[in-house]
Order: sequence, then structure tokens, then C-alpha cells
Amino acid sequence: MSERVPMTRAGYNKIKAELNVLENEQMPEIEKRIATARAEGDLSENAEYHGARESQGLLQAKINLLKDKLARATLMDPTKVAKDQVSFGCTIVVKDLDFGDTEEFTLVGAGEEDYDTGKINIASPLAQGFVGKKVGDRVEVEVPAGTNKFQILEIRFEDE
Repeated sequence: MSERVPMTRAGYNKIKAELNVLENEQMPEIEKRIATARAEGDLSENAEYHGARESQGLLQAKINLLKDKLARATLMDPTKVAKDQVSFGCTIVVKDLDFGDTEEFTLVGAGEEDYDTGKINIASPLAQGFVGKKVGDRVEVEVPAGTNKFQILEIRFEDE
């Protein structure tokens, strides 16, 4: 996992803030739970202790994942990308060629994705299918359920 993770300064700061909360608020709280449970005596049948240790392991895994993302971050400047093709930071309007409806996606970096509002991670397979394409191009994207077919109707950048 040595590939770079593209993100904006805002996405980087969001991940960093989340990491800070996990390390400085949630982890000490779990450590207190472990200490309290340990003080209750026999650990072999202490469900509270085992639950707290499991929570600690899961939280540490998430902390490690976020630290890895930050270490591999490449800060992107959306003002320095080609404006005539799909690239980082753009919003695209596409027509689903199988169903006929239109969808709108904004290609964002790690930490900024919000699939409910159409913000998709630039590293996702869907976004990668669009990168480098121009208005009018037809795109086929492999997904677990088969192949989605789109036509790019519009490319715009929010700073315009």
C-alpha cells in the first residue's frame, strides 16, 4: 500500500482532526474502561474487560489506517488540473445509458467522500473510469453487479 492518496488541504485537515479525536479522546476513554474492568479481579471471565480490549484493538486499527492515509497523502490543487477533461476536483454530469437518468458526481480526495451527496473518492473504481474522459465520451465502468455505461454530459469546476 505505497500508492499516494490524493486529497485537498480540507480533506487532509478533516482526517487529521478525526485522528486527533480518536487518539486524545476515545483511546484514553477505552484505557479507563480497561483499567476499571481489570480492577474487578479475575480477567478470564470478565466480559467488560474483554469487550474493552476488543474496542481498543478496533480503535487502534482505525488510527493506524488514518495515519497511513496521512503519510501517503498528496495534496492536490484543483486549480492546476486540465479543465477540459475529467480530473480531480471536478463535478461531472453523466447519463446512465442503461436507465436513461442523469447523475452528478464530484471527484474528491480521501476524507471528503460522501456518497449520499455524490462526492466520490478519486481513487474509487467508479471515479477512475471517468478520469481523463471528455464531454461526449462514453464510459464503461466495471462494478460487482456487471458493467455500468455512462455518457459524460458536462464537466465543471466549482471555482469557475
